[in-house]
Amino acid sequence: MASTKQYLARNPWIISIVILVIIGVWLISGMFGPQETPPAHTASQGTSQQSAPLAKVAVSTVTAQPITRTIALYGRTAPDRKATLGAEVAGNVEQLLIRKGQFVKKGQAIVQLNKADRELQLQRALALLSVRSKEFNAAKSLRERGLQGEVALTKAQASLVEAKATVKNLELALSNTTITAPFDGIVNILHVEQGDYLGVGDPVANVVDLDPLVITADVSERHIQSIHHGQKAQVILSTGLTLDAKLRYKASIASETTNTFPIELEVSNPDSALAAGISAEVDLILDSQSAIKVTPSMLALDEIGNLGIKTLVADNKVAFAPIAIVKVEPDGVWLGGLGEQVNVITVGQGFVRNGDTVIPVETASINNSPSNDVPDTKTPVNPKQTGGE
Repeated sequence: MASTKQYLARNPWIISIVILVIIGVWLISGMFGPQETPPAHTASQGTSQQSAPLAKVAVSTVTAQPITRTIALYGRTAPDRKATLGAEVAGNVEQLLIRKGQFVKKGQAIVQLNKADRELQLQRALALLSVRSKEFNAAKSLRERGLQGEVALTKAQASLVEAKATVKNLELALSNTTITAPFDGIVNILHVEQGDYLGVGDPVANVVDLDPLVITADVSERHIQSIHHGQKAQVILSTGLTLDAKLRYKASIASETTNTFPIELEVSNPDSALAAGISAEVDLILDSQSAIKVTPSMLALDEIGNLGIKTLVADNKVAFAPIAIVKVEPDGVWLGGLGEQVNVITVGQGFVRNGDTVIPVETASINNSPSNDVPDTKTPVNPKQTGGE
C-alpha cells in the first residue's frame, strides 16, 4: 500500500486521468438519461390562442346634428369715426357752446372765436367789389364802341376778380370763427377754455361717432380665406352683454409683426349707450355642417398617427374612422366626416384593433358595470339595429 502511494506521488498525472474519466462517464450518462415531458398547457397553447373568446365592447348609435363652426377671436370696441377739430383762423375763444361729453348734430356750433374786425373788413371788401364791378362794366362798354383798348379792359377784369377773391376769403374767415361738428357724435374732449388764444391749427375738440360701434380684431392667415363681407358674428363684451355683429372690413395685407389680418365688425348702437375701448370676445360664424358629439376619451390614434374613433360596422367588425374636429366644447368634441349616423364604440375601444371581431353590448349595461374596462354583460347588440352598415 505504501509503495502504491509512493508511486502515485511520483506520477500525479495518473490521478488527473482518473478524474477526467469519471467526469466523462457522468456527462455521457446524463445525455442518454430519461427526458422530461413538457407541460400539457404548453403543448396546447396555440390551440387555446386560436379559440380565445371575443372581446365585449359597448356601442352607442349617434346621430349627426347641424353644428355651427366658428372662430374665437379677441377684440375691442372702437368708434365708427373720430375727428380732432382745429382752429382754421387765429383768435380768442369767445364762447364754449357745448359741454364735454355732449351729443352734437352735424354742423352744430361747438366753439365761437372772437370775430375781431373781420366783419368790417368784409364790408369794405364788398364796397370795393361794387366799385370794381362798375369799372369793369364801363370798360367793357367803351371797348365795344372802340373807345378803349383791350389792355384797359383786361386790367379792369383782373381788378374785379381780385375784389371777388378778397370778399370770398373774408367770408370764409368770418365763418371759420365758429367751429362746428363735422358729423353726428359725442364731444369726447375739449382742449380749450373760454379766453384761450388759438393759432391756426391748434386743437379745439375731439368728436367721436359711436353708431355703429366697431369691434376690431385680428384673424390668422389660416382662416382669412373663410372671411367675407357681411359675415355674421356674436360678440360678448367684458360687461357680459351679448350682441349680434356683421363683418364690414377685412385687410388685404397681413401685419408684418403679427402675420395676422385686421378685421372690423359693426353693431348697432343708436343711442350711443355702448362705449368704445371695451374688451370683447368674438365668435365669427364660418359655416354650418353635420357633426356628432363625443367625449374626448373616445378618440383614438391609428398605426400611423391619424386621429379618429373606433366604430362598429357589419359582421360586428371594428373599423377605425378618421375624423375632422369641427368644434370643441367643455363637455365634448364635435366631429365631422362620419355621415348622418354612426355606431361608436364607447367603452372597450382600447382593447380592440381595426378589423377585430367583437361582441357589441348595450350602452345602458355599461352604467352598471363595476369599472370602465370591457363591460361584463350578456346582452348582445345587432349592428343592423344600431345603424351599422
